Amino acid sequence: MKKFLGFLLITLLAVTLAACGGESSSNEDTSGDSTDDSNGSETTETPESLVMGFVPSQDSDTIADTVEPLADRLSEELGMEVEGKVMTDYSALIEAMGANEVQIGFIPAFAYVLANEQYGVDVQLKSVRYGSGTYKAQYVVRADSGIESLEDLEGKIWAYPDAASTSGFLFPASQLMGEFDIDSAEALQTEFFSESIAAGGHDTAAIAVYEGDADVATTFDDVRGDLTEEYPDIEEELKVLGYTSDIPNDTISTVKELDEELVTKINEIFLSFNEDEEMIKIMNEVYSWDAIEAAEDSEYQVVRDTYSKLKDSITLD
Repeated sequence: MKKFLGFLLITLLAVTLAACGGESSSNEDTSGDSTDDSNGSETTETPESLVMGFVPSQDSDTIADTVEPLADRLSEELGMEVEGKVMTDYSALIEAMGANEVQIGFIPAFAYVLANEQYGVDVQLKSVRYGSGTYKAQYVVRADSGIESLEDLEGKIWAYPDAASTSGFLFPASQLMGEFDIDSAEALQTEFFSESIAAGGHDTAAIAVYEGDADVATTFDDVRGDLTEEYPDIEEELKVLGYTSDIPNDTISTVKELDEELVTKINEIFLSFNEDEEMIKIMNEVYSWDAIEAAEDSEYQVVRDTYSKLKDSITLD
């Protein structure tokens, strides 16, 4: 892929969201669950059906089947049809939530911040992994690459999952720009790195390094553990070069059109999964979640601050 792809993705995403943000209220409500009163203020209703949106961090071929039991459980508990829908990337999921085509989104911290800023999407719940509500992004390189520090990445090829990925793009980009006094995301991707590749997933970014198509991948910690079945030697062939600062865990977020009573029911059902071994096993298979807990918007301020630094460094045409 061309070296400008990552930069274009994030700038186009920002432009698209900025352009659509003021128009979201005029989009057709495909679920028929919200109207405007005579004063122009939005009212909420209970829709006839719900759509849950997912973006695969791992194998996109199997996630649709894997999440089906989650949709079935919500459908049973809520008494309405619930569909699980796999999106191509986080920007597509954000736009679908902005248009109220997806009502429940499984989205990481950065995508949540963008969706909240532009469309009023509300965080409800967050994942827990290894007993923590935060995690780190990692830089992985081949063990035999001779790369021993972040400084050694200059001139190399960078593979990242998605321009709207918190751990795959936002936090590593911000860290590198700050550490090496790089004044723009474009300069990071075209001057510091020789090339950048939007790989489409954390697993595919790591595999690009494993197969020699890239020199470094930025992923969640530790993507290698999810690839050992297909690549038994990946933990020996790829080493972790370093980590970013702590990142709030990914979210279950809802669109603003849903009424409060329905959102409360949805939250209660998801939280009940903590006592349901089968459901938690599915959550673990999809996104490596060990548990689910309530989340507050304020927890994601660190992501807003990081995004602000990166956004301010980009000049939009």
